[in-house]
Amino acid sequence: MNYNTPLSPRPLAHLSDVQLRVLTLRQLREHGITATDAAERSRPGGCWQRLLPGIFLLHPGPPTSEERLHAALLYAERPVESDGPCGEAMITGLTALALYGFSAAPPLRSLDRVDVLVPHTRRLRSAGLVRIVRSGELPQPLVVTGVPVAPVARALADAAAQLNDATTVRRLLTEAVRDGHCEPGVILRELSRARLLSRAHVVDAVDLLLAEGRALAEGHLYEMVRSFGLPEPVWNVDLRLPAGPHLGGVDAYWPEQAVALEIDARTPRQDESTTWSEGARKREHLERLGITVVHTTPRKLREAMEQQAAVVRTALMAAPDREPAAYVVVLPR
Repeated sequence: MNYNTPLSPRPLAHLSDVQLRVLTLRQLREHGITATDAAERSRPGGCWQRLLPGIFLLHPGPPTSEERLHAALLYAERPVESDGPCGEAMITGLTALALYGFSAAPPLRSLDRVDVLVPHTRRLRSAGLVRIVRSGELPQPLVVTGVPVAPVARALADAAAQLNDATTVRRLLTEAVRDGHCEPGVILRELSRARLLSRAHVVDAVDLLLAEGRALAEGHLYEMVRSFGLPEPVWNVDLRLPAGPHLGGVDAYWPEQAVALEIDARTPRQDESTTWSEGARKREHLERLGITVVHTTPRKLREAMEQQAAVVRTALMAAPDREPAAYVVVLPR
């Protein structure tokens, strides 16, 4: 048999290079190659390889990372199209984190398996280089290097579900926050959804994640005050009435103007309704005492710092027009 003959006279110009190298049996049939022909060419020592059930690599050498990804998506019946994402399957787990460029994730070429997220209704099994991850509710994928990829928080949860190494999980979670991929609360919601917050190696990583998120938010707050010429506040203090009750802690306080700033960093590990009502009661109490409370979030401080600085400046400038605030005692927190 001559293995160098063209697949078929049908045009292949619409296919990319990787699509020409990795084809399904159905695609091969469309181009004139029978299942028997494909099996013959894929025998040991042949010019092709069968990477997965029904998926063929049309050269004898080791598959590239791009070919592995394409084969995995073809196996899950989601071909990579040049004009954007389609279908439902997407890359997740450590594979996705490697595509996002995480330094804590192994490089693509060293990963034995490609994690593919599919609907839980799909009757599809893990095979060869593909590990199937099922979900009752799929997130909206992003396109990274032409490949549909689960959002970072979902990919982190799927990776953590497969890992038992606390150090790796901790590095992945902290890198996601430190490099601005997503907020700690978004990650924790995904970990909670996946029922991973009871695992010891994940709990340890989450504690560090929260500390990292808080430190980053405070760092952005310091940067905002200094970059936009705001008066220097007192940082991280508790407020209380003289010989009276504790009013609560704030992240920054300008005593002369009676302006307080709070960073909302609530997480799914807290009772959000209880935490919100407690925070609302504290703000209402402070405002009844004549203290203006500026409420912000880590994301606003990171993505809209100038806008947040303007909000604080407006509150400070409005102080002379307000009734004098009650005297409060300021204590280190």
